[in-house]
Amino acid sequence: MPRGRPRTRGDHRPLQPSVLTRPGPPPARAGTTSRTRTDGHLARDHPRTRGGHKPLSGGEGGFVLTDDDTYYRLLTFAHYNKRAKSEIPAEHPLAAALAHDQLGRLDGYLAGRAEIADHLTAEFARIPGFEVTPMPDGVVPSWYGLTLTYHPGELGGLSIERFHQALVAEGATEFDRPGSTCPMNQLPLYQHPATLFPGHPHSHRHYKAGDFPVAEHAHAHAIKLLVWHREQDLELAKQYVRAAIKISDHHKELL
Repeated sequence: MPRGRPRTRGDHRPLQPSVLTRPGPPPARAGTTSRTRTDGHLARDHPRTRGGHKPLSGGEGGFVLTDDDTYYRLLTFAHYNKRAKSEIPAEHPLAAALAHDQLGRLDGYLAGRAEIADHLTAEFARIPGFEVTPMPDGVVPSWYGLTLTYHPGELGGLSIERFHQALVAEGATEFDRPGSTCPMNQLPLYQHPATLFPGHPHSHRHYKAGDFPVAEHAHAHAIKLLVWHREQDLELAKQYVRAAIKISDHHKELL
């Protein structure tokens, strides 16, 4: 469905997150690996999301795969989403078919993302105002996105908001500021838990801004960029680099 078009009465029901909790081992191809072990083998449950830009996209919000019987039952009876709860243990069949069709090509997608991520990392490391955190030895990301650290002091104190606005004005709209992925202590639920638990106003810890200064600083100085995977996408990645270089070179005009 085209982005931005409202649904009509004849449209299919809105896609919402679903949960796939089919007992069995996590899949062999799980994207991120650490010292040759896929991330799906590092825990009892394996949550994944399926948004449009994810390495394995199916249109649904996500699923959880587990071989733990207790966790499976917990999700079955305790999941908050009405539609997801009613459809456990099966996600939307169309989403499952789309994702299943991609599994055979997933390793190629990830290899393509790694190549473009390497290019972006090398280029942004040369641009004043940006820093790219290197990956630890033995870690291979799935590269859903590249997170850049912005240093306003290198550009005369130009705020990250102003820099991001300039990027978007240049047409580089895939640059994004993290929103919902902020430190949890900044969310109202964790600052005022009694709102959700009125009968137990003192049973949950109250957090406030400043409790996690390192995480808050990282979040406040982060700009994300989509990582593409096709060979023809390399030129698009280069255009995004050129947009960042242009704004960095002309930052004084934005002060």
